[in-house]
Amino acid sequence: MLSPTLHNLDNHLVRRLASLFVILAACASAPPPTSPYTLILGIAQDGGYPQAGCNRPDCIAAWRNPKLRQRVASLAIVDPQSAQRWVIDATPDFPSQLATLDDAAPRGTALLDGILLTHAHIGHYLGLAHLGREVLGAHSIKVYAMPRMREFLQHNGPWDQLVRLKNIEIVPIEDAVPFALNERITVTPLRVPHRDEYSETVGFIVRGPSRSILWLPDIDKWEKWTTPLESVLAQVDVAYIDGTFYDATELPGRDLSEIPHPLMTETLTRLANSPLLAKVRFIHLNQSNPLLRERRAGVVIAKDGERRGL
Repeated sequence: MLSPTLHNLDNHLVRRLASLFVILAACASAPPPTSPYTLILGIAQDGGYPQAGCNRPDCIAAWRNPKLRQRVASLAIVDPQSAQRWVIDATPDFPSQLATLDDAAPRGTALLDGILLTHAHIGHYLGLAHLGREVLGAHSIKVYAMPRMREFLQHNGPWDQLVRLKNIEIVPIEDAVPFALNERITVTPLRVPHRDEYSETVGFIVRGPSRSILWLPDIDKWEKWTTPLESVLAQVDVAYIDGTFYDATELPGRDLSEIPHPLMTETLTRLANSPLLAKVRFIHLNQSNPLLRERRAGVVIAKDGERRGL
């Protein structure tokens, strides 16, 4: 029989070995530190949370407590090996989001290696204004844009000034045509039906060496898309998709046909019996969406700061 001293040493050794095995297992499952990854910089709809003028009790609480707020939906793409960083959409929260990105992935020689625009609604391009002479005075930041989006930026102020002063360099992209961000990361734009007053609307499939993600913050209804949602989900490992409204009761007095989005309840019903639902993480939540403030079984909401290897 072991003495008390030897018994304690034996237990201590077992605990140390168990801790070592946990650490080794974590290291084995974690992506290499040089692997590309995506980083969520916000999950809210264009107006953020709380939105201007909101005086509901939860909005008042969020005005008083910054920890309760949510930034507008945006995604960073990072390649640590090359020290390159891109963002999908330049939102009204661009200053804060750039600071977060700088903390997570310190910049290399460039402020940003590019901005990929989904469309010309306010939550998705207004942050470009910070690249102008009034703030950053940036030099030739690449802005990846579809044809109508390019025309909008080139021929409407103040965006045309960014082009003339070479604060931005517009890079043409086309529907369903992959383009390379670098030798390890490619992106494919997918045009979707939406309220296209000023530009077309796209989502993006981002592919890295090992994994792929879908970023699709805005679409009118899945049924209006000629591409079945299921076929796109089958192509990717993770899908961040439009979760603007939970159900049709959120905005009394507003005609939701004027601001169409697939209700989360519709998406959940559509995918209820499919294993593809496990890939879905909702983004672009309007401040009326109760899932900004609560969680429900079977519904996964993306988190600001969430990181995914590519």
